[in-house]
Amino acid sequence: MGIFGGLFDKSSTSGEGDSVQVPWKPLVSEMQLDELPLRSKERAQVIFKHSTTCGISRMVLNMFTKEFDLEAEAADLYFLDLHAHRDVSNSVAQRFGVVHQSPQLLIIKNGEVTVHASHGEISEISLKDYL
Repeated sequence: MGIFGGLFDKSSTSGEGDSVQVPWKPLVSEMQLDELPLRSKERAQVIFKHSTTCGISRMVLNMFTKEFDLEAEAADLYFLDLHAHRDVSNSVAQRFGVVHQSPQLLIIKNGEVTVHASHGEISEISLKDYL
């Protein structure tokens, strides 16, 4: 099952005893995007756009996962495989007014993108500061 097997299968481990499990929700449809602005009025919605063919994207995803320390209730975290769901990735750029990049992190609150970053800048964002 590729990348999703490792990200979404709770039984898999990375070989590290203190591995953190990010509570990812797969972002696979534009219908989900329709719901994000409304959901963001109750709690932050976070989108991580990932290129499964890019080493930099993999490195940033690994850093994000390693440093993740939020409670599951703090935000909804969506994982977008942009190769498998390019239409959804294009809609993210259009609907939220951000230029497409990969990897890319967007935090949406009250229907608006409050912060977004790409590449190495993602590791500089403390999610707790924006939630």
